[in-house]
Amino acid sequence: MFPLVRIVPDDDLDIALAYATAGNFTGRPVYRAGAGCFLHADAAVLLCRAAALARPLGLRLRVFDAFRPAEAQWVLWNHSPIPGFLADPRRGSPHSMGAAVDLTLVEAGSGRELDMGTAFDAFTPLSHHGNQDISADAQRNRHTLMGIMTTAGWDFYRNEWWHYQMFNARASYPVLADSILGPDTMMPG
Repeated sequence: MFPLVRIVPDDDLDIALAYATAGNFTGRPVYRAGAGCFLHADAAVLLCRAAALARPLGLRLRVFDAFRPAEAQWVLWNHSPIPGFLADPRRGSPHSMGAAVDLTLVEAGSGRELDMGTAFDAFTPLSHHGNQDISADAQRNRHTLMGIMTTAGWDFYRNEWWHYQMFNARASYPVLADSILGPDTMMPG
């Protein structure tokens, strides 16, 4: 069975892949334009569960990143080798297993992102879960996101409010290269 499934936007889920644009910390696209959003089938189930939990709260999920090919992990690491925020590609990232997702919450009606105290991929202690140096509203929003995601079955990463991964991902899933996607390849040619 093919391990990855395509995640498509719907009423509960918005896809805004940061690495398919220049609007990321590298300042250039890492994925090709129009790259698809993929997760391991097991993770896709958990993402759907999280979206269903957000719905009654008048919220939607906005996905910034999901499956990240091993080649892309090397691009990010070579640009900014920051342990604690980026996984060393020699060890493997849960993203490169299709077992992690970076996301935020948005208002269902307006699509406005909730204030989380920092931007996505802000590599600073302000991005840590539980940081008290952000506004009370941002703390509440982070707790809401964490509540939704952990109730849906995700584990959180303490340094990044936006990052959630499957429990024991490194022991359960292999690192995958871009070639796993065949014609849906994400990496620029």
